[in-house]
Amino acid sequence: MSRNLFLVVFAVATLLHGSAAQTSHVVGDSMGWVIPSGDAATYTAWAANKTFIFGDTLVFNFTTGQHDVAKVTKSAFDACNGTSTIFTILNGPATVTLNETGEHYYICTFGSHCSLGQKVAINVTRASTTTSPAPQPTPTPSPSPSPSPVPVPAPKAAAPAPGPSSTGSVTLTVGDSLGWVVPSVFNYESGRHNVEEVTKENFDSCSSASPLATYTTPPVSVTLNKTGPLYFICGVTGHCAGGQKLAINVTGSAATTPPSSTTPPSSTTSSTPSPAGAPPQDSAAASLVAFSATLLSLAVAFFY
Repeated sequence: MSRNLFLVVFAVATLLHGSAAQTSHVVGDSMGWVIPSGDAATYTAWAANKTFIFGDTLVFNFTTGQHDVAKVTKSAFDACNGTSTIFTILNGPATVTLNETGEHYYICTFGSHCSLGQKVAINVTRASTTTSPAPQPTPTPSPSPSPSPVPVPAPKAAAPAPGPSSTGSVTLTVGDSLGWVVPSVFNYESGRHNVEEVTKENFDSCSSASPLATYTTPPVSVTLNKTGPLYFICGVTGHCAGGQKLAINVTGSAATTPPSSTTPPSSTTSSTPSPAGAPPQDSAAASLVAFSATLLSLAVAFFY
């Protein structure tokens, strides 16, 4: 009777010890699962200070629709390739149980988020077996944790089409409530972005070499004082490549007809746009096309 009681007490103690040893790791700690600002190796440094044991969990804190978390192979991790994943979780926060030892690789598959540093690699090991020897009776083995279900990816919502512009003077807020930031990324404080007016060639290649005009203090208001395509980018490294760029086409209106809606720039090479605030290059040409009495104004607004 006393021996059976001892075995029961020992089994309960073993289970309690195993559950207490499990650790929940919040990826990025208070920063969460986002594009790291400044240092692309932020998550590498975070993982280097952690010990990941079989049975631990990873918690990825992110806003649904702005990021996801995908487990991938090492080659896909190195290439930031999210086309073929082991599993993908679309809704945040996401919890992943570490039920295999060895190397594990996770990325965000949104746009260029992975190439900007939203990726983490960890190494999972078994718990140390150097503890004090247990009593002679053989303990009851604990069951292996069940593998986490693989969520079925849901289709991403399409972005709403832009509405037609009204007649007369119009103020356009770039990105609406999103502001002038890398798409699907939390807004940054002042000083983390700028606005550069560039040529079409520099717009296509995301080059900040010799911008036509540079604005650093938000909010920025640019007067559209000539017709044709205009090109704007964020000059901070990696932001234009991540999608923080804007091309518009400014049109004049005949005296007898209302101004037409703004249309995307054509693929053919157009005249180089002049810096904001410069007068029209040819007043005679302006009178021939009978510009409207009011000029379109573009307000590039930063939201922090």
